Amino acid sequence: MILILGVTASGKGRLAFDLAESTGADIISIDSMKVYRRMDIGTAKPSEEARKRVKYHLMDVVEPSDSFSVGAFLDTALDVIEQIKDREGKIIAVGGTALYIKALLYGLFEGAGTDQQIRSELRARAQTEGVAELYRELMKIDPVAAERINPNDSRRIVRALEVYQLTGKPISSLQKQWDARQTKHDWTIIGLRRERADASSRINKRVKKMILAGLVDEVKSLLAEEEPLSKQARCAIGYAEIIEYLNGQMDLKDATELIKKNTRRLAKGQRTWFKTFQNVHWLDIDPDEPAEKIFVRADSLLKKIAAR
Repeated sequence: MILILGVTASGKGRLAFDLAESTGADIISIDSMKVYRRMDIGTAKPSEEARKRVKYHLMDVVEPSDSFSVGAFLDTALDVIEQIKDREGKIIAVGGTALYIKALLYGLFEGAGTDQQIRSELRARAQTEGVAELYRELMKIDPVAAERINPNDSRRIVRALEVYQLTGKPISSLQKQWDARQTKHDWTIIGLRRERADASSRINKRVKKMILAGLVDEVKSLLAEEEPLSKQARCAIGYAEIIEYLNGQMDLKDATELIKKNTRRLAKGQRTWFKTFQNVHWLDIDPDEPAEKIFVRADSLLKKIAAR
C-alpha cells in the first residue's frame, strides 16, 4: 500500500497515475474538493482518459450542495480499502489534504466529549473575569496547549479548560495520543518535494491553465444549479475567487491573481503539516525533471524498500 503526498501542483497525481498503470493498482484520492461532482477544472481532477485507464476512488462521491467531513472521508476510504484488499488488489493513495491524510494514517482524535454546564460557566467567567484570566489558568495546567492557542481565542481556551475539567488531563496530552497512534494499515509513504520558487511557478502555470480550460464557465454552471453550493464548496480555492468575480467584486485578472496567491498560501500550510508526518521517503524534484524520470526514481525507491 503506497501513499503519495506533496503540496498542490507538485506532480503527485501524475506519479500516482504512472505507478498505478504500471502495477494495476487502484488510486484512492485524498482530496477534500475532488469528492464533489462537476467541480472538475478547479480541483484539477485527472482527465477522462486517465480515469478510463486507471480506477479512481473518492472522486465525484457527493453533490456540490452537500457538506463533506473528514469523518465521512475516513469511513468511505476504509470501506474502499477493504473492498480492494478483499479482491487482493493493489492500492495507491494520493493527495494533499493533510487532515485527511493524517486521519487515514492514524485515525481520528475523538476528543473528550462535552459538558454544557461546564462550558457555560467558563464562558460566563470569560465575560466577568476576562479571557486573559482564563488564558493564565490554561498556561498553568496545560502550557503546551496554551502555546498553540492565541491568547484572544476564547473559544479554544474555553474548550481546553472544559476538557481538563472533564478528564483531569490536558487536552494536549490527548492530542498526542492521537498523533502517536499506529497506522491501521502498512503504508509506504513517498513525498514529492520541490524548491519553493519552483512550486510557486508550477502553481501559477496551473491556475492559468484552469482559467483557459473554462473555470469561469464551470463556476457559472454550478451557480445555476437548483441546489445552492454548500459553504465548503463555495470556499474552495478557485471557486470562491471566481464567484467574487462573477458578483462584480473584482475583475478576472485580479481574481486569477488571488487564486494564485491563495493556492501558494495553501501550499505553505501543506508544507508545515507534512513536516509533522513520520516515515516519509522524500524525493527532491528538480524544476525541469520530466515525469518519466520521477516515475523511475519512485519505482526504484519502492523496490529498494520492498527488498529490505
